[in-house]
Amino acid sequence: MNRTSFLAASASLVAAGAAAPAIAETVPGGMHLVERKADFDEAAFAKLLGRPAEIRQMFEAIAFKPGMLANIKNSLNGLHFGYGYPADKIAVAVAGHGPSAAYGYSDYVWAKYKIGEFFGIKNDAGETISSNIWLKEKATYDTNADPDDDKGMYQDTSIEALQKRGAVFLTCHTAVEEQSRNIVKKGLAPSGMSASEVAADILTHLIPGAVVVPSMVATVAVLQAKYKYTYAALTF
Repeated sequence: MNRTSFLAASASLVAAGAAAPAIAETVPGGMHLVERKADFDEAAFAKLLGRPAEIRQMFEAIAFKPGMLANIKNSLNGLHFGYGYPADKIAVAVAGHGPSAAYGYSDYVWAKYKIGEFFGIKNDAGETISSNIWLKEKATYDTNADPDDDKGMYQDTSIEALQKRGAVFLTCHTAVEEQSRNIVKKGLAPSGMSASEVAADILTHLIPGAVVVPSMVATVAVLQAKYKYTYAALTF
C-alpha cells in the first residue's frame, strides 16, 4: 500500500468511526511503537527462516558498512564451493538494525525521507547518497556461472543477487518507528506528516522480499535459540 491509499483509508475509517486496529492490519508489524504479537506474521517468518537447511548463518549489522555484503557473498561461496553444502541447504539471515535498517528501504524511502542525509551516508566523492544503490543486481542470475568470474553472479554483492541466492533481509519494526520519530524531528519528512504516518509509509515501501520483525535484538535471540543460526557480527 502506498501513502496516498494508506491516508485515504485512514480518513475513511475515521469518518466511519472505525477502530485504529483496522488500519494497522495494512501495515507490516502494525502501528504501535512496540510491535504486538497479533501484528507479527510469525507463520511467514517461520516458513522463510525455518526452512530445511544443513547450515544456518545470521549476519547482524548496526553501523552502515556495505562491506558486509561482500562478507555474505564470501560466506555463501565458501559454504557452497569450499565446504560443499548444496546451495538450497544454506540459510542466511541479514539482521540489519540501527542505520543498517536502510538496506531494506526502497529508493522511494531513501529519496523522500533523505535517508542518506539522516544517517550521513556518502559516496567516495563525499556526496550524500539519495537512493539504495546496493539493491540492484549487477550480474545475470546463472547457477552455472564460473565462481572465479569477477563479473559473474557468484561475485555479485548486490542485495538482489544475495536474495536470489537465499539470503533473507530482515527489517526491524522498532528501528523504523524510532527512526521515523527522528526523521520528523529533524524536518526530513514532508510538512504535516506525523511520525506514525512516516513509519507506515516506510513499512509499506520496503524493498521486495524484506521481512519485518518486531525487534531485531529480540530476533537475533530467536534465530539463535529456536532456529539454530550461527552468529556473525562484523566490524570494520
